[in-house]
Amino acid sequence: MERPGAEEVNSNECENMSRKKEKSEECEANTMDSLLEMPFATIDTKDDCGLTDVPQINLERSEENEWISKDQMKKKKKHKGYQANYFLSIPITNKEITGRIKILQNAIIQEDKRLAKAMSSVGSFHITLLVMLLHEDEVNIGIDALLELKPFVEEILQGKHLTLPFQGVDTFGNHVGFVKLAEGDHMNPLLEIAEAAKRTFQAKGILAGESRSFKPHLTFMKLSKVPWLRKMGVKKIDPKFYEKFISHRFGEEMVHRIDLCSMLKKKQSNGYYHCESSIVIGKGPIGIRDLINEALQRERMVLKSKVKQIKELLFQPEIQAKIRRELFEERSINNSNQENDVDFTATLT
Repeated sequence: MERPGAEEVNSNECENMSRKKEKSEECEANTMDSLLEMPFATIDTKDDCGLTDVPQINLERSEENEWISKDQMKKKKKHKGYQANYFLSIPITNKEITGRIKILQNAIIQEDKRLAKAMSSVGSFHITLLVMLLHEDEVNIGIDALLELKPFVEEILQGKHLTLPFQGVDTFGNHVGFVKLAEGDHMNPLLEIAEAAKRTFQAKGILAGESRSFKPHLTFMKLSKVPWLRKMGVKKIDPKFYEKFISHRFGEEMVHRIDLCSMLKKKQSNGYYHCESSIVIGKGPIGIRDLINEALQRERMVLKSKVKQIKELLFQPEIQAKIRRELFEERSINNSNQENDVDFTATLT
């Protein structure tokens, strides 16, 4: 006898498996988009310890080898188990560049209007120098690291301008679209600044940087901004949409500022990221905001130096002895006054 509802059960099972597969693909794509947007050339399958993401399991291995494998996995998670929430940004403010990228974005949207939501806002255009994890109580440490980075940057540039030319379009895995930084003499100082930033922040105990190669790029769109596109069949950026811009010249940006920005806090009204602090570098155009930030940072450094001097002074033995004597004398005077008040009150009664 045929079991009732068998076809319906099989149908439901197939549908559930299909949904699970779809969710898995969507999750994988979103994760890949997040990784690909980082300023690194490749997605390396090895971490700093030289461990692979998918270790081969030998069914005949000994208990000792199994223990070693588990220990290695713990080390891998320790190095890779953090989600960056801050980054160092070089803002792109040249209107020639932003205007031409807007033309590129509009050309892609004309090919597929659904991609409009995947475009980055003009005010958010930037080059990422370094990504890091900062807890709220570590933001001030990050600001200090940024201020300490400035003399290193000035030493690298040696009073010269750092101009970044942008030419051509490419993608990371057809998920993140970006404008390429052209090759040239500007690459070495930029890479040196990125490396100096990594060293400076790590010296402060901040979890910063990755083991992957640094690849500066200017993101103009990413599919992870619109997860529902996958359900509509849009899983990749079609190369035909930007083929006219493959060798297009977008313009040059003179670097004059490096910002410490939050990935998670509310963006500014112009679309740029929430900025904790900035350093002005080079001889580029300086606005009122840059001058205010520079003045505030100078005041911050002076105040920090004074606080340090006061702390050092207070810890000197002779100063501590003097403070103890003054506290003892003040306490004695207070006790004497209290006794006089008691005697005076007793006299009145």
